[in-house]
Amino acid sequence: MRANNKRSASRQAGAAKGGRPGAGLYQEITDRIIAELERGTVPWVKPWGRAKAGLGLPKNAATGRLYSGINILILWGAVFERSYASQNWLTFRQALALGGNVRKGEHGTTIVHADRFVPKDEKERAKTEGGEPHAVPFLKRFTVFNVVQCDGLPDHLHAAAEPLPERQIVPQAEALIDASGADFRIGGDRAFYMPGSDFIQVPPQPAFFHQIDYYRTCFHELGHWTGHPARLARDLSGSFGTKTYAREELVAEICAAFVCSSLAIEPTVRHADYIGSSLTVLREDNRAIFRAASQASKAADFLLGPHRTAEASEREEIAA
Repeated sequence: MRANNKRSASRQAGAAKGGRPGAGLYQEITDRIIAELERGTVPWVKPWGRAKAGLGLPKNAATGRLYSGINILILWGAVFERSYASQNWLTFRQALALGGNVRKGEHGTTIVHADRFVPKDEKERAKTEGGEPHAVPFLKRFTVFNVVQCDGLPDHLHAAAEPLPERQIVPQAEALIDASGADFRIGGDRAFYMPGSDFIQVPPQPAFFHQIDYYRTCFHELGHWTGHPARLARDLSGSFGTKTYAREELVAEICAAFVCSSLAIEPTVRHADYIGSSLTVLREDNRAIFRAASQASKAADFLLGPHRTAEASEREEIAA
């Protein structure tokens, strides 16, 4: 909450209305997420206790790179719908390059890459009138396969990360909060971020039914905190009930889910009424979920940076 304070890899999606490539893909993915929300399933808050794959962000098994933005939601959805036991993914060609292959009959999962292009008529306009031509955003489709859909891959690509022992979750959550450098104030009976004064207030831990809910709440408010002009500079001007407010709450909710899953904390919906406001935003703008997921990824990366650096150093020490 913010306190009120003034199928084939590299295949491009088909052109949609107005000649804007990928517009149909925006709607297709948005419709899928709206349908999940209408069924009461929040795409960034899955019932991980029933999942075969462990908590965490999806990763490209060949490059080790974590997926981001809307692709996290798409791949999480596939992990649940198809009961995959891994969060590791590959393109068809990457599987071949690693000595494996996608099993015959397996169906891939479509993810997207945002890009920009300059239409021919815009190039002509720029030549005639002068100035820079305006690029138009579009989406490219890529098909990826979960490693469990492949044969012949090296064993380590199937290995899941060891789940974090419960006794380590709270210390790591505390370390992440400390590393943020955010001004945390403990007290009161509600949690909020005050943009003008740039501080977060949360109730003391005993006020929560479960200790872990305290950290879920902290990460939600830290999501808002990343939007300050001195950090990621999002629009935090919306008052409660406005579309601007609803869009920012969507970013903070998804950011908290990404951070929680990275720390082996099962994400939850912080406020059920956010689902209704999210539906309103998504129904009016088929690119809203893409923007929110992208901003949430940037916010989560901002918060998780020190944690990932510490993990990398620990791995280097073990390897040495």
